[in-house]
Amino acid sequence: MQQLRPRARDVGLVLGELPVGPYNAITDVAGVRVGHATVNFGSGPLVPGRGPARTGVTAIMPQSGNCFLQKLEAAGYVINGFGKSIGLPQLQELGQLESPILLTNTLNAPKVADALISHMLLETQEIGISMSTVNVVVGECNDGYLNDGQGRHVQAEHVWQALDRASSGPVAEGAVGAGAGMVAFGFKGGIGTSSRLLPQDMGGYTVGVLVLSNFGARRQLTVAGVPVGKELADYKEEKPNDGSIMTIVATDAPLKSRQLLRLAKRVPFGLARTGGIASHGSGDFAIAFSTTLTQPQESEPGACQNAPLVENGQLMTLLFQATVEAVEEAVLNSLFRAYTVIGRDDHVVPALPLERVVELLKRYGRL
Repeated sequence: MQQLRPRARDVGLVLGELPVGPYNAITDVAGVRVGHATVNFGSGPLVPGRGPARTGVTAIMPQSGNCFLQKLEAAGYVINGFGKSIGLPQLQELGQLESPILLTNTLNAPKVADALISHMLLETQEIGISMSTVNVVVGECNDGYLNDGQGRHVQAEHVWQALDRASSGPVAEGAVGAGAGMVAFGFKGGIGTSSRLLPQDMGGYTVGVLVLSNFGARRQLTVAGVPVGKELADYKEEKPNDGSIMTIVATDAPLKSRQLLRLAKRVPFGLARTGGIASHGSGDFAIAFSTTLTQPQESEPGACQNAPLVENGQLMTLLFQATVEAVEEAVLNSLFRAYTVIGRDDHVVPALPLERVVELLKRYGRL
């Protein structure tokens, strides 16, 4: 069994100014849980539809209760729209999240959405009968360099496993779940997460971020301002990578959809710190939700919601800062944690060489 690789902070790299939560993960936001199911089998030449498979699904459960009956304030933001995500238009229009958020590979997105719908129908049997239909949210990135994409190997059973395994506490990162076959900056990427805490005199709110990283060219990779990608330009082979990244932002701050959209619009600043440029073929999407403000499925005319935060400039700026810092660190954690993976046609995507990265960070005075 491989030894667990360190996260960015484990090597002494501290990014930003705000403190992190107990797990430095999206699960530091109370009620948020994360689960994975990884599909990993086969080796050698690609046989379309049969393997090898390096893929999976990741589930983000946004609250402990029924997502459909108690909808959450949410927002979706398209950074670059070269993607096949499901459920974003209604999320943007109504500002309501009414399902778990699932992440997977591109061609599997419809199958994953179908399995999630089945899960929602079992949980709330009135959907589509005495209640409205449900808008499920599924994000995706293309893992076709390592995975048999045509095989669409994520089945309903894997979706249910990810949902059932969703838990609070530490989050598995790197080549796990939806991240199993993803590539970032020419190195193995995938799932990464981080969090930030606001000062108590500013509400003590938590912002948590989870990313599915599959973007960027080797030369673009930047770590704490250090041009790591250029310094490692000679390191093994590099997969040409246009990209994609899904970013999920959670907070317990009682924000309305419009305010959450403002947080989602700060995601690109965190990505830019790592070298992301939202290239032409990149599917870059951000989803932000609050766990505090709920909207019941059934309500009386004129019913009022709990009061959202007043648009205080100092507080909103801190929430923006927390988002940017957590996005940057989540991306780096996805790289730091991931192992080298050999996929279809014996394609090799190397893990980020941490010893060399640490040497570079020391040389540039970051450690």
